[in-house]
Amino acid sequence: MISGNCFHNCKTTSSRKYNGWFATLFLIFGISGVLQSCNTILPPPTPTYLPAKTPTKTSTPTLTSTITLTPTNTITSTVTITPSITNTPSITLTPTFDFPDGVVLQQANCRYGPATAYLFAAGLYAGDKVEIWGRNTSGTWLWVQPETIKYQCWVAASMLDIQGDVFTVWVKSVKLPHSTLYGPVQLVYAKRSGNEVTITWEPVRMTEDDDRGYLIEANLCQNGVLTWQAVQTNIPTYTFTDEIGCNTPSSALLYVVEKHGYTDPVQVPWP
Repeated sequence: MISGNCFHNCKTTSSRKYNGWFATLFLIFGISGVLQSCNTILPPPTPTYLPAKTPTKTSTPTLTSTITLTPTNTITSTVTITPSITNTPSITLTPTFDFPDGVVLQQANCRYGPATAYLFAAGLYAGDKVEIWGRNTSGTWLWVQPETIKYQCWVAASMLDIQGDVFTVWVKSVKLPHSTLYGPVQLVYAKRSGNEVTITWEPVRMTEDDDRGYLIEANLCQNGVLTWQAVQTNIPTYTFTDEIGCNTPSSALLYVVEKHGYTDPVQVPWP
């Protein structure tokens, strides 16, 4: 028989054991839950991107190496060209032409053409020196450069003491001073009668001071040879002797003459 003390003590003791187990189980289950909770795989945390730091450019001093060139002696190759031997032609001096000279024998008229029919150009006097630059075909008139004037004119060869050969100079063509003060002749006509040819024309009215008449330059057949003549006339007609039979036809030019020069020539219609 269990005594009352025992019952009471035994009940108390059993209750204490029960409470102790319950506490132990609760602790075990609690620890298990915690462990289970720890074993649960959690999703990885979402990364948070922080703005990257912008690198700051830092000027880094650049090391510059200065190279100092020390001049050195440079050997320059000089090419020497050896000239080939060339035969140099000898220089032949061309002699300067020595124009014939003349000394005026007595006072003479120097004219614009090789005949007394031409106008007076300058006066020459005894002792004047001239250089002979040209001539007419026969050499009876010479185109000269007097020392006393600056232009050329014609003088009769018979008026000069000549040193040299006048036929070494060229035959010079006649160049007359031109005048437009009056017009050329009009209504020129030529008529043949045997060996004579007569030329007529309308007269040109000039002042008495200007009037120097007319000049005719003619190529005429005489003795089977064509001969050049120059004549001056104060009237509007002139007759020439002109034969038939030369190989070259005869011809003539007619000028009006005033004291300053000559008009344009007019061709004569030779019969």
